[in-house]
Amino acid sequence: MEEQGARVRATVEQVAASGHPVRRRLIEVLGVEGPATASQLADRTGQHVGNVSHHLKMLARAGLVEEVPELARDRRERWWRQVPISLSWSLADVRGDTVGEAVAIAAEHEHLDHHVRRVQGWFAARDGSDEYDEDWTRAAFSTSTWAWATPEEWAGLGETINAIVSEFHETHREPGPSRETCFVFVHGVPSKP
Repeated sequence: MEEQGARVRATVEQVAASGHPVRRRLIEVLGVEGPATASQLADRTGQHVGNVSHHLKMLARAGLVEEVPELARDRRERWWRQVPISLSWSLADVRGDTVGEAVAIAAEHEHLDHHVRRVQGWFAARDGSDEYDEDWTRAAFSTSTWAWATPEEWAGLGETINAIVSEFHETHREPGPSRETCFVFVHGVPSKP
């Protein structure tokens, strides 16, 4: 697996590419399972090979995936991997750019829907099968709280949480006995009770 890499500000093209549901899934599969061919990714995601190839080209154009020619057995075989970067972006980055704002808003909604689908998938797997034992049910968590903060303090909390999650990612990147792939997300937003 690749290192996560430095957190960088995303371009509008990267936000648009990573906000597409199929492309997001391809990035996730490559990030968790490592390099793969379009055929392997099609099998893993239930997509057609041509569709996967198209989306890989779009992700490559955005700098989110890259070819791994040293894995190919011949000139026709193309292997892909996730580029080891962690993207950061905000609607504030594109204020005044009509297209950029539309892309950012659509991506925000898609990202939140994706996060909720992951948690709902856990609920369904936990409640509807024997896939996870009681230890996993006890280990799963959610947390929330209310606090007063300035924008600077809130940004600092976000940086601290990101550092904790990134450090955990770097030290827990390999499969092993009793290990499952896990998903974590955190949203911290101004709100009213």
